[in-house]
Amino acid sequence: MILYHLQHGPRRFGELKRLVAGISEKVLIQQLRDLQTVGVLVRRDYQEVPPRVDYTITPFGMTLVETLIPLCRWGTQNRAEVARRLPESSSSVSAA
Repeated sequence: MILYHLQHGPRRFGELKRLVAGISEKVLIQQLRDLQTVGVLVRRDYQEVPPRVDYTITPFGMTLVETLIPLCRWGTQNRAEVARRLPESSSSVSAA
């Protein structure tokens, strides 16, 4: 979801937190750090007060996004079927 929301341009941390529903701040920070470490994202710190930081996908990261697009398309096309096959107690989780 992070990569999906970054594919069209830079986003600030607060925007990502709002857009990636259901993720804790701690997990979002860790995932952003991990993606940065492997060269998928770049973190830009503007050295301003109040602090301003944004995240951008690198060209290397865009190659990953391109490989995920067909998977996302499959998920969208088959969402109802997948939900139908899940046990009743798991259905509410899949809707999130």
